Amino acid sequence: MANWYFDFISPFAYLQWRSLGALREGLQLRSRPILFAALLDHHGHKGPAEIPEKRRFTFRFVQWQADRLGIPLCCPPAHPFNPLPALRLAIALGNSDAVIDAIFTHIWAEGHSAHQIAELAPLAERFAITDLAERLAAPAVKAELRRNTEQAIAEGVFGVPTTQVAGHLFWGLDATAMIGDWLEHPGLFDTPQMRRIDQLPAAIERRR
Repeated sequence: MANWYFDFISPFAYLQWRSLGALREGLQLRSRPILFAALLDHHGHKGPAEIPEKRRFTFRFVQWQADRLGIPLCCPPAHPFNPLPALRLAIALGNSDAVIDAIFTHIWAEGHSAHQIAELAPLAERFAITDLAERLAAPAVKAELRRNTEQAIAEGVFGVPTTQVAGHLFWGLDATAMIGDWLEHPGLFDTPQMRRIDQLPAAIERRR
């Protein structure tokens, strides 16, 4: 059993969601929506969209990867956006694969905004929700999102998407193939060089 931590704000989470394929079954993956901004605050990081040149490169890289993988991509009207309505919608509807896929498609394949609750109305209609605002404001929904995020932080998660399995963290779309290799070769991290990396000391620490 593995946890897949993600935020709909991340195009890399969308691309990995579309790329996991058979790995999802092999890992018995549980999807866990979390708030990426809370990770950034906890670790004192900036998001890639908060650094102008990194933002430009990131979206070029995302589009290049989508084209290379044959995954449809249409960025939403603005980024970053407030992902809370989408995250809460996923939780309110049980985090099913169908719900997560529909939300990712709405934002990243069809290019719709999800910044405001009202902008999720097409999804609410699809899933027969007539009380969208009330469902998203439910204390239990908010509490689950908070618990997911706190659990991710406790497990050392520092970015999205991250797959946590058997005490190992696999961060980002680029780690998808690495997950597959680890599933086939469970001793992947037990080589002398891998063990040395785990204990590698820092020679200098940057002042903040």
